[in-house]
Amino acid sequence: MNAIGIDIGTTSICGILLDAASGKVLKSITQNSNAFIQTENQWEKIQDPQKILHTALSILEELAAEGAGAIGLTGQMHGIVYVDENGKAVSPLYTWQDARGSLPYDQTGTYAEFLHIPSGYGAVTDFFNTVNGVKPPQAAGYCTIQDYLGMVLTNRKTPLIHTSDAASFGGFDLIAGRFNHPFSSEITGDFALLGEYKGIPVSVAIGDNQASVFGASRQDSDILLNIGTGSQVSVISPEILPCPTAEIRPYVDHKFLIVGAALCGGRAYAMLERFYSDIVFAATGKRMDLYAVMEKMAVSGAAPLQVDTRFCGTRQDPSITGNIGHVTTDNFTPGDLRQAFLTGMITELYNLFTEMGVKRAGLIGSGNGLRKNKALVQTAEEIFGAKMSIPAHREEAAFGAALFAMTAAGTFGSAGDIKNMIQYEAI
Repeated sequence: MNAIGIDIGTTSICGILLDAASGKVLKSITQNSNAFIQTENQWEKIQDPQKILHTALSILEELAAEGAGAIGLTGQMHGIVYVDENGKAVSPLYTWQDARGSLPYDQTGTYAEFLHIPSGYGAVTDFFNTVNGVKPPQAAGYCTIQDYLGMVLTNRKTPLIHTSDAASFGGFDLIAGRFNHPFSSEITGDFALLGEYKGIPVSVAIGDNQASVFGASRQDSDILLNIGTGSQVSVISPEILPCPTAEIRPYVDHKFLIVGAALCGGRAYAMLERFYSDIVFAATGKRMDLYAVMEKMAVSGAAPLQVDTRFCGTRQDPSITGNIGHVTTDNFTPGDLRQAFLTGMITELYNLFTEMGVKRAGLIGSGNGLRKNKALVQTAEEIFGAKMSIPAHREEAAFGAALFAMTAAGTFGSAGDIKNMIQYEAI
């Protein structure tokens, strides 16, 4: 039997068909939703939910034609779409990139600062819309776009929101599992079903961060590194752990995800490639992709050059800047600089991990930053002191959504058995 996972990203939507017998992805489809709506406000980042639905349903229909026993949903967190009492969307999707919360609220600061919740989070967006009279009068509540897709598929009139998505709105009490302000929609932390779509069980949607972890790690004892444009180090915990440099998020099965985020992440390596590329362009007048060339750059063997790659600051202190140090006449080479950038990127994640105060054994990697850079993998293995495993599938969030749905459907086995379907590629 097969299972389907749908991941609604900010610009594209991915769907996979998972073979429940082997754990292999039989089919993968990714399409651009082309859903952004142009407005006169630079701070406004909204999308057309109907375009998103059209693309998602097109992908789902193509995958379901080959047979499926469960449908799982995930997607972009923090953003919201308003729905009326009949379960119909009555607003655009206000995405996580929307910056209305950063606009001045009063003399003391912004809407986000007033609520002590980041801009782009649903609670801040709703607060702004309510204060400024732009909240749709027929709105009965709000949910994520993946929740709305689930409502449409199962003909629900009211959202059922998993805690992993609910907490992304802000103002959520992690211990009590509910909001600290009035909230109209039902919330669950379970492997729950919304209903059926053409006879196929559809599970409640989960956040894309949680889905990626669920689709990449077999064991709760793993350390998970994700390196793309940004980067994160995550660990699963049965309890809330005090850690001022990490964010605590609800996970699945009533557990928690401790997430340390590096704001620059893989962008640091892209900065270095652009630096080298600018030199080549100045010398030759030609633009070249130098990532493959950087892979071949040799390290001198001299005392290590050191680079602090916190070029975008940190969540706790945005004013922090990166720096290059311990420069000698022997180690200031292109190869040493490249290796120092790699070491700096991983060291920032390792420091975030050590501040969590937990012990973990396995090391799991995901994201193109690791998939495309063997030297970065080797650096991570050296600093974390563990061999890294990278999932054989590249669609971790959609894969995790499919596994979640299989667990919720209850016909595929336990969550532990289902997670054993995760396969890792040879590095």
